[in-house]
Amino acid sequence: MLSKTRTISSYLHNHTWHTNPETHLQMKSISSLKVVWRKDQKLDQAIENDKQYKLCARVVKEVLNEPGQKIPLRYLEKRRERLRLRTKVTTFIGKNPGLFDIYYDRIKPKTERVQFLRVSDRLRLFLEQEKRIHMENEPLIVSKLCKLLMMAKNKVVSADKLVDVKREFAFPNDFMANLVPKYPQYFRLVGAPGEGKSFLELVEWNPEFAKSVIEKRAEEESSLTGIRVRPNFDHKLPQGFLLKKEMREWIRDWMELDYISPYEDVSNLDQASPEMEKRTVGVFHELLSLSLFKRVPVPILGKFCDEYRFSNAFPNVFTRHSGLFYVSQKGGIKTAVLREAYKDDQLIDRDPLLQIQDKFVELLEEGWRESAEQLRLQREEVKKNVEVMAVRNEE
Repeated sequence: MLSKTRTISSYLHNHTWHTNPETHLQMKSISSLKVVWRKDQKLDQAIENDKQYKLCARVVKEVLNEPGQKIPLRYLEKRRERLRLRTKVTTFIGKNPGLFDIYYDRIKPKTERVQFLRVSDRLRLFLEQEKRIHMENEPLIVSKLCKLLMMAKNKVVSADKLVDVKREFAFPNDFMANLVPKYPQYFRLVGAPGEGKSFLELVEWNPEFAKSVIEKRAEEESSLTGIRVRPNFDHKLPQGFLLKKEMREWIRDWMELDYISPYEDVSNLDQASPEMEKRTVGVFHELLSLSLFKRVPVPILGKFCDEYRFSNAFPNVFTRHSGLFYVSQKGGIKTAVLREAYKDDQLIDRDPLLQIQDKFVELLEEGWRESAEQLRLQREEVKKNVEVMAVRNEE
């Protein structure tokens, strides 16, 4: 995708308008600007690539959350719709051996023994590897958590909301209970998570964390060229993507506005101003950059409207800035994707915490190879038996 794109600035350079940027920005209402959504098959494929992994991860999480990390098979069967599991649980287990062991036990004393699922030894080994990777990357996790608070209004975010997005940013399952207390210089937890009235506050502002990806990139370019590079977004339009004249003019003038860091105080900005739009785009860019896959479901982002000063119409920002973002509708869920993070359907710069996914995929693939080998041996046995029967019939 990136190899077949062109920047909006180069696109706009080939067109001429006689419009004063300042008056134009003031006259045009942001809400009146419309961009038609267009499907991006390669970015949709990026989401499709992780489909099986995420399905298996959901089922594993369901079992891990059970007391003793075990569950009657029929109980899990009743949760298929919520888990978006299209096959029977027994079929799923057969296709993904190595995740669980099946054994018989009683749900209550003196009742019939029924099938239970429990975590396999191989899955327990993976969980130990996951814990090790989290520990090795703890400074990265702490910086991500600080950044989420530093961008927020009053530097406070609901603890329950942060727990809800732990998978998007690869936070450990127990980060609120075990990691947060280790860093009192950064975090203060008010209330008890899970009760709906708990908050995580930033204690100390770390200037090193207050630089966005955009600002760091500008600094790196300045260091390489010896010329001061102005921080700004790298808009790139997919091949064949056309913008109406009105939208081209607005983006051209909007791009000329100074970049506003997502870590700046913007309480004085008008919510409907182009400057606030610049800041909002900066926040979305930073949030997606911090996320594990450089993409986040739009409904999850919507949970943080109050903390990050998003308007109710915030999803329109993604289509309005199609050179920066793509909204996939794969799987019936709108997902905001950071275009610059992908080349075709593959991530360019991988988050170190993606090692966890790599290890889990290795576990799955090992099970798939075993399953395929067992199926091959069964077919050979059937074929051999048929041949033996044919020989006997001839005799």
